[in-house]
Amino acid sequence: MSSMTQTPASFAGNLASKPTASDLLRSSSNGVSGVPLKALGRAQLGARMRKFSITAKVRKVKKHEYPWPEDPDPNVKGGVLSHLSPFKPLKEKPKPALKDLYTHLTPIQRVNIARHPNRPTFLDHVFNITEKFVELHGDRAGYDDPAVVTGLGTINGRSYLFMGHQKGRNTKENIKRNFGMPTPHGYRKALRMMYYADHHGFPIITFIDTPGAYADLKSEELGQGEAIAQNLRTMFGLKVPIVSIVMGEGGSGGALAIGCANKLLMLENAVFYVASPEACAAILWKSAKASPKAAEKLKITAKELTKLQIADGVIPEPLGGAHADPYWTSQQIKTAILESMDELVKMDTETLLKHRAQKFRKLGGFQEGVPIDPKRKVNMKKKDKPIVPISKNSESELRDEVEKLKTQIMEASKSSAEHPRTGLKEMIEKLKREIDYEYDEAAKALGMQDKILMLREEVAKARNHNDQLAHPALKEKIDHLKDEFDKNLPSAPNYPNLKYKLGMLKELSKASNLTKKSTTRDELKLEINKRFSEFMDRPDVKQKIEMLKAEIASSGVSNIDSKPELKEKVSQMSGELESEFKAVLNSMGLQVVPSDSEALAKINAFDEEVNMTIDDLVNSSYLKERIELLNGELKEKYERLAAEILETTQPSVGSDDSSGEENTEDSQVKVNLEANRSFV
Repeated sequence: MSSMTQTPASFAGNLASKPTASDLLRSSSNGVSGVPLKALGRAQLGARMRKFSITAKVRKVKKHEYPWPEDPDPNVKGGVLSHLSPFKPLKEKPKPALKDLYTHLTPIQRVNIARHPNRPTFLDHVFNITEKFVELHGDRAGYDDPAVVTGLGTINGRSYLFMGHQKGRNTKENIKRNFGMPTPHGYRKALRMMYYADHHGFPIITFIDTPGAYADLKSEELGQGEAIAQNLRTMFGLKVPIVSIVMGEGGSGGALAIGCANKLLMLENAVFYVASPEACAAILWKSAKASPKAAEKLKITAKELTKLQIADGVIPEPLGGAHADPYWTSQQIKTAILESMDELVKMDTETLLKHRAQKFRKLGGFQEGVPIDPKRKVNMKKKDKPIVPISKNSESELRDEVEKLKTQIMEASKSSAEHPRTGLKEMIEKLKREIDYEYDEAAKALGMQDKILMLREEVAKARNHNDQLAHPALKEKIDHLKDEFDKNLPSAPNYPNLKYKLGMLKELSKASNLTKKSTTRDELKLEINKRFSEFMDRPDVKQKIEMLKAEIASSGVSNIDSKPELKEKVSQMSGELESEFKAVLNSMGLQVVPSDSEALAKINAFDEEVNMTIDDLVNSSYLKERIELLNGELKEKYERLAAEILETTQPSVGSDDSSGEENTEDSQVKVNLEANRSFV
């Protein structure tokens, strides 16, 4: 505690030289020593007349209260600011730039922009785009609805009839304008002006900005629905061009009552709907909180409606919405109106009426044969291919065809001719279709068709939604239904036919596999012969052979066995050529097997051991546990066998009584085609 007794003058001087009261007292609410600040102020005023005393409790603080020291080192790199203490990150994320925000607006955000209270109204746009404007009132029945404004105006010297919904700026104006919701008097006033424009030949321009027609009891008693219907019928018979601009929100029949036009244009952030997103969400999801989802599903924005050919164009808005620059927006509307009117005034009356009727006739229509958008096609149900039933005559014909095809395959295999691959493939496809039909008939006879169809639908839904959690349950259902079907299948009346066709399919599949293997073998032989010809045509190989031939011819011997030196040279060259050609075959991924019978027996035994081991491994229950162990064992055996063969076998040399040419052309290289090219 500290205590001081001062005169008013000395007290004021101390306050001026000392730190401020907020720094010393650190309080603005509790006052000083429990004394409120107001009382302290009154005490200061009274201090001019008499002495007084103040008692203050000063809170002890740390030496360095600020984020930098009192005596910073000026030589520190980066300056004094490098002593700043680290600050915590902002709790609120910085707001995105206006351009980024308005470039990726969601439908519900556009709805909110369309409802913005500062958005320019019908009269704002009319006064910006017209040189003169005269408002016309009344429906000739004693009423004048302020929610609908009509009048005559000129644009570039041409007269037009304007009509539109008018909202207010504040609560008072909105109450006067009924929040832009017309009563039957407003629609009858618009109808009167339509007849007036049609009589005098004024093109009509309508501006739509209403949440909907006013739906109170009085309006219904005065014939709200009848008034809207009269407008709809009349607008399709008007002989003057009509252009409608949706400048805010266009709700239901209240908007359509003045919106049956030749051209329907929308501002960029305007919306046009049959029910508001809040109403739709309340109906479908029982909560208005689902309005963002409803706005997205309703397709109510200008861009989406233009894509659906409901709207004919989008009028751009400034960044931030039409209320950011109303005059610029009005000029864009003026340009769009003039372009549309220039197009429509060229039409004669009959063409104009047909154009307006056709615009609304084509809404919701579709054309068969037009390709479907891939995005929409994803969730569509796939069309099942119809299975044509098979008669008894066709079954006998099928058996004859299969037997004939089997005979052709056997003859081709004996004579090493080409197998009938095309006919075999077609027959396999035909058998598969007929087996599908037999399975279908068996399911019908066993009463399991409905279960299978239901399971197919569940699988299709799971694939469309990528529901990974449902897959185990679906797999269990499929296995259970498959077991049940396999158990009851022998009792089906068509089971003998199904069994016979399955047997035929199995035989033809084996024949097809053999055909593929023989085709692969023939292709490999052709490739080896091609590589061998290329090897023999190499200049260095030809030069070696020619030099050896010349040396044998100059020696004058008839048999090289009589001259060991020549025999050794022939043997050396044969080994060199054979090793080089082995390298060529190895580059093709082939394994060269020597012609030694003992080595071949060892290789065949090893192949049999590998196949038996693989079969045992596949059929065993501890498959995964033995994969690495057996992989190492087989690799070790393979390397040991390869080393033994290399040690025990030597390249053989053939001899001839005239030259060494037979060592290349008559010698044969045997290739094990069944061996795995990449074993390990």
